[in-house]
Amino acid sequence: MSTPQSLAHSQIDFVNNDFEALASHMRHCSRAHGRWFSARSHMQRVRALAAGRIVTMACVAAAFGIGLFAFA
Repeated sequence: MSTPQSLAHSQIDFVNNDFEALASHMRHCSRAHGRWFSARSHMQRVRALAAGRIVTMACVAAAFGIGLFAFA
C-alpha cells in the first residue's frame, strides 16, 4: 500500500540550509567591513535621516533658492 504524495514527509534539510544562509551572511559581512565601511555607514545614516524629511528639505531648499533670487 502506497502513501499519497500529499501525506508523505518531504526530505528538507533545515540544518544545511541554515548553515548556507549563515555562511552567505558571514561572507557578506566580511566584504562589507572593507576600507570604505565607515564612510558608507555614515552616508547610510545621512540617507536614512534625509529620506524621512525629503518633502521638508525640498521646501526649505525652494524657499532658500527664492530668497537668494530675491536678493540678487
